[in-house]
Amino acid sequence: MRLEGKTALITGGANGIGKVTARKFLQEGAKVVISDFNAEAGEQTVSELREYGHISFTAADVSDTKQVEQMVADTMDTYGRIDVLINNAGITIDGLLTKMDEESWEKVISVNLSGVFKCTKAVAPAMLEQGSGVILNASSVVGIHGNIGQTNYAATKAGVIGLTKSWAKEFGPKGIRVNAVAPGFIVTDMTAKVPQKILDMMESKTPLRKLGKPEDIASAYLFLASDEASYINGTILSVDGGLVV
Repeated sequence: MRLEGKTALITGGANGIGKVTARKFLQEGAKVVISDFNAEAGEQTVSELREYGHISFTAADVSDTKQVEQMVADTMDTYGRIDVLINNAGITIDGLLTKMDEESWEKVISVNLSGVFKCTKAVAPAMLEQGSGVILNASSVVGIHGNIGQTNYAATKAGVIGLTKSWAKEFGPKGIRVNAVAPGFIVTDMTAKVPQKILDMMESKTPLRKLGKPEDIASAYLFLASDEASYINGTILSVDGGLVV
């Protein structure tokens, strides 16, 4: 029970990696709050995972400051503390630069980068008062190495790396660790939009010759959230099967 007595807030927790992470954290003793813009999916996930432990849902669009502040307030009202924040919410609107409109650029930036900023800013006061906490950010291999057709997405995930390293320096002396996970190609609803020939190509390029599963990322989050990672701060952990070696 590596997270016994801890409370975790997971954005984008209704599906995919967020949902699997919520289940794993519950199994390790944490109380979990999942947040998502999709209220129906969020409530369904709570219903499915309730057998594993204490879980609740709060609806929020991470790009909306007021909704984020309410999300944090609801969590604090219910549990009185936030020990782990996982900035997992993210979207893709892919396209070549010459065909990408400003709306597609702005929307991805608002969720994937500004959302991380807003959620962390809202949670930080509680962690600072506690003198402890863990902030985990979702980056990506494309944030490190770029990718054709993902100008907006790659920019946000590179930005998340900058936030992570800056906050690790800023919050480390206050007892708060900040790290990021950079997944490779993981089989989720998001990758379901990717043409199969592209997925096959990425699988063949990965030294382990397979795509990742949400459980792979959830396990990385669990390790970084636990006391086993108590001396890890400012790290970008690539979980990609060796794709970018």
